[in-house]
Amino acid sequence: MGVLSGLEPKQVFRYFEELCAIPHGSHNTRAVSDYLKDFAESHRLKFRRDELNNVIIWKAPTAGYEHSPAVMLQGHVDMVAEKDADCPKDMAKEGLDLFVEGDLVGARGTTLGGDDGIAVAMMLAILADNGIPHGPLECLFTVDEEVGMLGARGLDASDLQARFLLNLDSEEEKVLTVSCAGSTRAVCTLPVRRAPFDGTVCELFVDGLMGGHSGEEIHKGRANANILMGRALIALLNAGDARLVTVSGGAKDNAIPRDARALVAVKDVKAAEAAALALGDALKNEYRTADPDIRVSLVPADSELVPMDEDSTRRVASFLFCAPNGVQMMSAEVPGLVQTSLNLGQVYTEGDTVVSRFMIRSSVNSQAAETTEKVITLTKALGGTVDIPASYSAWQYRPDSRLREVMIEAFRAVYHEEPKVAALHAGLECGILSGKMPDLDCISFGPDLTNIHTPRERLHIASTERTWKLTLETLKRLK
Repeated sequence: MGVLSGLEPKQVFRYFEELCAIPHGSHNTRAVSDYLKDFAESHRLKFRRDELNNVIIWKAPTAGYEHSPAVMLQGHVDMVAEKDADCPKDMAKEGLDLFVEGDLVGARGTTLGGDDGIAVAMMLAILADNGIPHGPLECLFTVDEEVGMLGARGLDASDLQARFLLNLDSEEEKVLTVSCAGSTRAVCTLPVRRAPFDGTVCELFVDGLMGGHSGEEIHKGRANANILMGRALIALLNAGDARLVTVSGGAKDNAIPRDARALVAVKDVKAAEAAALALGDALKNEYRTADPDIRVSLVPADSELVPMDEDSTRRVASFLFCAPNGVQMMSAEVPGLVQTSLNLGQVYTEGDTVVSRFMIRSSVNSQAAETTEKVITLTKALGGTVDIPASYSAWQYRPDSRLREVMIEAFRAVYHEEPKVAALHAGLECGILSGKMPDLDCISFGPDLTNIHTPRERLHIASTERTWKLTLETLKRLK
């Protein structure tokens, strides 16, 4: 019997548990794509799988809905595969270890993938149940959303006819999302030179940070480990002669990095230790509410690599120290909405280069371009180059939306209250899909998911059941 077998809605949690048994991190979606193909075949449903591993499954309308407009249900099959430092699991090959604790579902030592496995589970439960009233369904399962929405971007939508899109990729119950920010990924490369240096090699750590989603949680004042590493390197350079050997931090550009580390050769170990200690104390005070467990430490280490020369060390440290990061502007139109932000999510040393990856978000395209240009200008001034591997526009609000009207009515019927209609400072595939299908009327919603993209991610059970009822009520009313 499965860990989730006693939970309601039973079929939704059954399919969610089956999904969690399949490794499905970004860029590792073939197995889950096979699972969806087998599902469609076993239920004798029309389907299409493309070369990217996107899967579309069609289902005919139920009685009385033959002339209803087609509805697309959509979610992504990939998850952010993050784990605790002491977790031995190979997330590329092993499934998740689920547990239930009160009203919460989690995975031991790893992310849960409720973002967006719960969408997959709900769609499969609807497709498998012939007793649910609905119009023509097009269930779209996209891949690699977490690494640039690659599946949606590469999708051939020429055979899709849906007028309405229910995107099940939001993480706050009772919120109907009607627009989202666009996004740009920027990859900055600084070349470095190396030269012998007579110093003691130490490892510098910045860790203990909360981390989180670089869109949903960028406004919460949490620290960015890569930015703090830049501050730590400047502190060491100010304390005495030092040379950087390697630096790394973060794992994904769309996750606020929780830790960073650097190998540094220093002339005066005691002065460097004092600088690290003083910075750690200062950061604990500065972030005592938003990120109270920050640690800065310097410990002895070994390295056979030749350190970077002085110029390269200062250029890398200056880049990390001065890089724009976090909220750049709040919306003047939507209270509480971040309009523009960026996240320095990943830094790593690769041979004689240091690579930094940013995620830039904005609901105003010109401001996204301005923020991107700031990153480009800083990088070029320090002798580096910038590549923009992915960029997409914002999903704009529709003043007249039949779907929004119907869903608000369905929400009132299920919850007996009014929903929150909101814009989102994060990327959703609605933008890309509505660009491919210009008449598509979209809404994004979902159950409560907390601490997504971290091993503390939790799916709320009662919220999932209520969201399921809202989904079914919406389908029933789209007649």
